[in-house]
Amino acid sequence: MPAYTVRYLYHSSFLLETASHYLIFDYYRNSPHGRGLNSGVIDPAALTGKPVLVFASHSHGDHYDPVIFRWRGQLPGIQYILSSDIAAPAAADTHFIGPDASLRVGGAAVRTLPSTDLGVAFVIEVDGLRIYHAGDLNWWHWEGEPDSDNRDMARAYCAQIDRLQGEHFDVAFVPLDPRLGRLGYLLGLDYFAAHTDAAVIFPMHFGSDRRVFDWLAQDRRADDYRPRVARIEHRGQQFSGPLSR
Repeated sequence: MPAYTVRYLYHSSFLLETASHYLIFDYYRNSPHGRGLNSGVIDPAALTGKPVLVFASHSHGDHYDPVIFRWRGQLPGIQYILSSDIAAPAAADTHFIGPDASLRVGGAAVRTLPSTDLGVAFVIEVDGLRIYHAGDLNWWHWEGEPDSDNRDMARAYCAQIDRLQGEHFDVAFVPLDPRLGRLGYLLGLDYFAAHTDAAVIFPMHFGSDRRVFDWLAQDRRADDYRPRVARIEHRGQQFSGPLSR
């Protein structure tokens, strides 16, 4: 497997460094100011020497912040791949993509799936790696919602993940949201793990509520794939290469 490093920034935001690229996903928590990557904050000066690709899966404020465009001055050649629902100015370095679409940009092949909420999920091939970032494509099973709504959600989510059946991913970023409760929090990740071949899964969309990792450690549903799920402890945490077993 080609070498890579992943740095957890916050919520659904990650920095992935490959042999020849930096990829930034769903960046929005640009604080504490001036603290740098070890605190989960992008410092453009630390990302020189390789092309930078910035992905935003949709316009929700916890997945997109226009601050990303301030990096242009320090990062010549930066490219932005944004969901088409994002209202950002048109520019030569900005590429809008909707659901069920594909493009090639900056040495990467990108395709999308529709979200079960807003925007897109990304499937990316770059530098010999296959990467999945779900955005808000998740099995959003909300306790207290009508059973019919939760059934519709289950069908919608499973239909999209079924399209990835058997696909290999070197790195996958998948929601694990504690707001869904002890039953619902794992439904999306569990189905994804069962239907794809993901070497490493990085949970996301938990904000500062990391109790989901304790839940996961005790949840028998995860027995078959738990060793492949990264345990995230803090902002700025870095993981290198295949996850240690």
